[in-house]
Amino acid sequence: MLQDATYRQWTKAFNETSYYEGDWSEGSKMLFLGTDAEGKVDGGMVSRIAKNLPFEYVSIQHVGMIMKGVEEMWADDLWAYENYSFVEKDGGTQVEVELTNIQDEWAQMMGDMWPKALEALKALAEA
Repeated sequence: MLQDATYRQWTKAFNETSYYEGDWSEGSKMLFLGTDAEGKVDGGMVSRIAKNLPFEYVSIQHVGMIMKGVEEMWADDLWAYENYSFVEKDGGTQVEVELTNIQDEWAQMMGDMWPKALEALKALAEA
């Protein structure tokens, strides 16, 4: 799920060219990016790994956007969190996702994209 090759596959629901720069260690800066038709960074998120308990829990703190390659940081009260919990269930792993403090203008889009992304993740895990 968090390896570069598989991440690019299941996150296509958000952006066909989705990828990240950085590492998943706690406190690390992460850039979640997408490119334009020429392969240049077009947009994305500026984030920090707030917590990483391998195979248990990952919390990503989104602190800004990237628009046309430029980082635009948000005020503290606009920071959003994307939290993943990994729970053993019936001999497998259930992934639980929690999104907090999502701005209203993004809520509908996220509601449409997340089910598609999770279905792609499930297909990868079962392959």
